[in-house]
Amino acid sequence: MPTILITGISRGIGRAIATRFHQEGYHLIGCSRSEDSIRAFREDFPMAAIHRVDLADKAQLKAFAAQYAAIPIDVLVNNAGLFIPGGVTEEDDSVYETLMRTNMDSAYYLTKAIVPGMKARQQGTILNICSTASKLAYANGGSYAISKHAMLGFNRVLREELKPHGVRVVALLPGPTYTDSWIPAGLPAERFVPAAAIADLAWTAVNLPAGTVIEELVVRPQLGDI
Repeated sequence: MPTILITGISRGIGRAIATRFHQEGYHLIGCSRSEDSIRAFREDFPMAAIHRVDLADKAQLKAFAAQYAAIPIDVLVNNAGLFIPGGVTEEDDSVYETLMRTNMDSAYYLTKAIVPGMKARQQGTILNICSTASKLAYANGGSYAISKHAMLGFNRVLREELKPHGVRVVALLPGPTYTDSWIPAGLPAERFVPAAAIADLAWTAVNLPAGTVIEELVVRPQLGDI
């Protein structure tokens, strides 16, 4: 049975990707910060190995990574992300530190733990869930946009390093995606990318013919960003 490891698995894009790959027979491994969302996820996916991990806590992150470093992982999805609005010149220093640890450092350390096994097997896919904010800065984006720019840079460096090892490295850059965090805004669902569409693209990226890779893919609502 192939295995997929997803950070931020219990909600939003992470849950959508988990659902899609579970339907295709993948074993699910993942983590989330929220005990409530973990409980709900386990009800729907009782065979999944899901852990409560605060990825902003380096010790928790590295302990989680070490637990799966020796297990064959076919697909790694660096999806966990946190958004705190604000401006760089006004926000508290802790906002920058929290967002970088959660959005960027988690991918860095977890990938370093998982990738040796992929290199040894000469196969695997790493999906980095970036954002349109990885390419386009905007007002009130603050350190979130900085962290997502860093994530795309990480993806590009990793892609170059893993070219000779048969490991795909893919950046998906969604625009506004319809998840729980957007529902309170009261905007119509058609102004968003469905989370299931990102999951379908993830599945496509993993199942391209051998020797082919989607390096970066930007996905926006038909009417553009909100």
